[in-house]
Formats: sequence, C-alpha cells, structure tokens
Amino acid sequence: MLKRAFVAPDPGRTRLRFASRAVLGIGLAVTVCGTAGHSLAAAITGGLAALLALFTVADPTVRGQAVTTALLPVVGLPVLALAAALHELPLARDLAFLAVVGAGVYARRWGPRGHSLGVFAFMTYFAAQFLHVTPGGLPELYAAVLMSLAVASAVRFGAWCYERRIAAPAVVPPPAVARGLARITTRQAVQATAGAGFALAVGQLLSDQRWYWAVGATWWVFVNTTSRGETLVRGFRRFLGTVLGIVLGFLIAVPLHDEPVAAAVVVAVSVFGIFYTAAVSYTWMVLAVTVMASMLYGLLGVLDPALLALRVAETAVGALGAVLAVLLVLPVTTHSVTDAWIERALRCVHACTAEAAARLAGDTAADPAPRVAELESLLARVRFSLAPLVHPFSPLRARMGRARQVLALLDDCAREVRGLASVAADPEASHDARLAAACWRVEAAVEALTTPAPYTRSTGAAPGTAEAEPVLAHLHALEHALVELAVPLRGARRASPVA
Repeated sequence: MLKRAFVAPDPGRTRLRFASRAVLGIGLAVTVCGTAGHSLAAAITGGLAALLALFTVADPTVRGQAVTTALLPVVGLPVLALAAALHELPLARDLAFLAVVGAGVYARRWGPRGHSLGVFAFMTYFAAQFLHVTPGGLPELYAAVLMSLAVASAVRFGAWCYERRIAAPAVVPPPAVARGLARITTRQAVQATAGAGFALAVGQLLSDQRWYWAVGATWWVFVNTTSRGETLVRGFRRFLGTVLGIVLGFLIAVPLHDEPVAAAVVVAVSVFGIFYTAAVSYTWMVLAVTVMASMLYGLLGVLDPALLALRVAETAVGALGAVLAVLLVLPVTTHSVTDAWIERALRCVHACTAEAAARLAGDTAADPAPRVAELESLLARVRFSLAPLVHPFSPLRARMGRARQVLALLDDCAREVRGLASVAADPEASHDARLAAACWRVEAAVEALTTPAPYTRSTGAAPGTAEAEPVLAHLHALEHALVELAVPLRGARRASPVA
C-alpha cells in the first residue's frame, strides 16, 4: 500500500505538480486571510475553499475549469448562509443537510462541473457545522472564501497553469441515457441521502457536537464510486485510513498542537499527501486528511485523545451507513460499471498509440504524454472498480481469476504505452512502414475488444520483426497484450453479473 502510494508511476510528474501547486495555492490563501486580519475560523474556511477549488475542479479544459471555479461561491455562499441561519434549529438543520447531500450527489449527472459544485456545497455546509457558524460571522467568512478562491485561481490559472500544455482527454462515447431511477446518479442520490440519514441519527447518539463526522464519512465514501462493490471497498478503506490517521494524530498532532509553526508544517505536508496520493491510494489520502483535521482541532484548542477516538467511532458509523445504503437501497452491480471503465482505458490505449505514431511521423504538435497520464488515471479507476473481485476474501473465485488477468494485461498495456511514449519523445527516433501497420493492428484489437461482435484472435506480428526498432517492439508487445485480453473479457461478459 505504501509502495503504491509513493512509488506509483507519475508520467509527466503530474501528481507531483498537482500536490506542489496545492500546497502553494492553499498556503498563499491562508496567508492572505491572516494578513487581512481574519480570525482562525475564517482562515480555515478560506483554506478549505482553496483546497476544494484546487482538488475537485476537473473539467477537461482550462476554460471549463475557470468557469467552474467562478461558480463555486455562487453555490457555496448561499449554502453557508443556510447553515448559519439554521444553526439553532436542529431538526431543520438536519433536514437541510440531507437535502444538500442528495442534491450534491444528483448533480453528478452534469459531469465534472456538477460533481465539483456538489462537493463544494456539501463541504460548505459541513464546515459550518465544524466551525459552529452563526449569521453574525457570515461577512468575515464570505470575504475569506472569495479572497481564497481568488488566490487559488491566480495560482492555478496564472502562476502555475501546467494544464495549458496538456491536451483535453480523449472523448469517450457516454453510455445510453437512462431515466428516473434507472439513472445511476439518481440511484446514488437516493442511496447517499438514506445512508447520510442513518449516519446522522446514529452519529447524534454518539455525540451531539461532532455528529457531522458520520455524515461526512458517508458522503466521502460515495464520492467517485458507482457500484455497491466499489462502495464496500471504499467504506473499508475510509475506516482504515481514519484509524491510521488517528494513530499518527496521537504521535504528531497531540504533542505539536501548541506549536503554531510546527502545526503549519504538518498541515502543509498533509495537504501535499492528500493531493499526491489521491489518484493512487484512497487509504493514504484519508490518512492525510485525518492528520490535517487533527492539527486543525489542535489549533482551535479542542484536541484531546477522546476527540480522536470519537472520530474513529463516527467514521465507522458513516461507513456503515454507506454500506447499508448500497446493499439495500437501489443497488448498482459491479459488472456493467467495470466494463465501462475498461472500455475507456482501452480507447485511451489507442489514443496514446495514435499520438505516438503521429509524433514519430513528424507531427511536432502530437504529444502522447498527456494521454499516458490519462491512462494511468483510468487504470486506477479500473483497479478500484475491480477491487471487490480481486480481494482475497472474495468468494467468486472464477471472476477473481479473470479480473486479475485483466489487470495484469492492462498493466502490460500501460507499460508498453509508456515505453512507446518515451521513444517518441526522442528527437532522433525514426520509423518505417511497419509502424503504420502495427498501429493499425493495435486499433483493430481495441475495436474488437470494445464492440459486442464475436472476436477472432489474430496471430499478430511475426516473431523477431520487432527487434530492429524499439518502437515496433513496444507496439508488438502492446498488440499481444490486447489480443490476450480477449479471453478474460469475453469470459466475463458471458458470466452472470454478480456483486
């Protein structure tokens, strides 16, 4: 787990830049809030707004990211006002919180922008509970949020806009649009609301002050999950990451909470960890979040071992609420979801190959590196989707074997694509007529795997022809992996959907 989080491939140093820019943007936002004379609570609110703007906004273009970022306060500030107005009305406050949960999840139907706005709305309401916001504190919090979003935007779109050099992700045809409860986002909204309702009720039995932790745990278990299998795995990882984070909290946060400089360093390291590990290890990301939250409670003067223990209990309640909801309320099976992510990954393999071939053919505008980074993200999503099937305790042994074979072959594809991109980046690399033929065979193999037509295994290239050119060696190995993928994928599609 540690190796996967910190030694995982990072093409183009994308994760490193993502995390480093986050530390810079959030640090500057908090510094500006402090310089403006805002209170600690306002600075924390501003830092959270900057974190969410840098973390959740994921539109495929820089222009789209800028528009979504500009819309964040349009959603967040009214939600903050609502939470403050209902602060002294527990029943209305709780019902409004559940409504925000449902609306936030349902907003995913509008793609990355809807997802970002939904997360921002939820976290704004959550922060209001965390900081016990009242109407009198709204002007200062509004100023802190707007100021922090402006600073984060200046860093993201001005000082460090590495996305301008990255092409938009390859377009993948969306699945057929369903209606009503057949739509996955609608089902998830109902599930999340039901799970949050359970977490809220049980969480308040544990603590009438920190009950919102349970609701937060339920919410974050649902983020970026689709099937019940994914949600089960994420619920476990959420709890595991929280427990590990609490252990570190005892070792780090408790001794250092009275040292502002040391606490600020720990928070900065935690922010880096959140952004750097998010794409490869949910457990480590949650660990970093937990350590950061512990330090913030220390700065607020309320940190003690009993509080950390309560966080573990509330997280367990929230994870249980999510698990019960996905098992009992409009469940979504793993099978169809996994197929969709695998298809996206395979099409990205083809896009990587096409970009590399164009670069080798002399097109200086072609660049496979962004596609390789996209492929790594898609493969992480495939691994997460297949995690319930490859877990050692899974009783579905036949499907476990096929899932492991699919993951191994997709990893082979990724390795060859990375090698191909590396060769294409060499200005002295050359190609011959065999390159076009090999790229055509890769395209044909991808098409065969992503269409329902019967698949005919090809014999591939003749042995030994790839030895003369590294480019062809990677292409032939890639073609071989794609051909081999036909066996487990076709077998999985014939099997009955389970989990």
